[in-house]
Amino acid sequence: MGENAESPSNSSPAGGKPATRAKSTAPVHKSRFKAPFSRGKPDQDSPGGARDGAPGAPDGGARKPVEEPGARILAFPVPLHKRRRKRVLLTAAGLATVLALVMAVLLFSPALAVKTITFDGQKLVADATLQAVVAPLINKPLPQVTQGEVTAMLAEVPQIKSSSIEARPPSTLLIHVVERIPVALLKSGDEFILVDQDGVKLGATTDPASVSVPLIDGGTAVIGKDTFVAITAVLATLPQSVLSMLASASATSPDAVELQLADGRVVVWGNASDMELKAQVLDALLTAPAPTAAPGKPEPAPVKVYDVSAPRHPVTR
Repeated sequence: MGENAESPSNSSPAGGKPATRAKSTAPVHKSRFKAPFSRGKPDQDSPGGARDGAPGAPDGGARKPVEEPGARILAFPVPLHKRRRKRVLLTAAGLATVLALVMAVLLFSPALAVKTITFDGQKLVADATLQAVVAPLINKPLPQVTQGEVTAMLAEVPQIKSSSIEARPPSTLLIHVVERIPVALLKSGDEFILVDQDGVKLGATTDPASVSVPLIDGGTAVIGKDTFVAITAVLATLPQSVLSMLASASATSPDAVELQLADGRVVVWGNASDMELKAQVLDALLTAPAPTAAPGKPEPAPVKVYDVSAPRHPVTR
């Protein structure tokens, strides 16, 4: 038996003390690595709770995740502001869908077809002329009628400067028109052309006395020239009470506009400055009572010239 071998029996020789186990002197090799610490119970899949990688592990040594005893996944409640926002978004989406359906029905509904078209604001153009121009709009769904469409149709009528539409369900379309204002006559051959401030031809007549606007010297050839622009700007500023008294208007330059009254009196207007003030001063001078002579004095000479080129210091002579 070797020197360090243990006794095969714990029994002692008869009558003697029990023999003590011989202490092994074989070196004990401590493991350099320690098993990783894991919380919880030993792996239940390994017999006897065998460590990962130890013989007898059923998965060949692969380590399995260890669950905490009693662990649960908690579902946190959605914050109140997020729930409110979601409800608002869903409500808005529902309303938008309903509105889109309603608009689609109204857009093509024959119940809203145009049956009647009315105008207001026209004086120069007969209603029958305007009705003929917009006749294609009859039976068209009212929501489909656009301002651009109406404007394009009325462009055929030179007397109409602008327009705006107003739908009056279920079947009436109201068109507000703004007419061009005639300010002068231009002689063209044997007739006289009625024009507005922009030189747009609004009509014609053979009797200039039938229209209460002055005659511009130079005929249609002056349309677009600086003198024409200056004259028509003055005429467009004058009140109707003064405009109806004029016989003609002329200008040697844009700064030298003159007006001739039907009774022969002359108005020296000058340039385009202080237009509104000049119109007010001229109206006051023309409507003022004629001056009377003082007792024992001769009658004053009638006024023949009204000079409002400096409206704050008008001159009559």
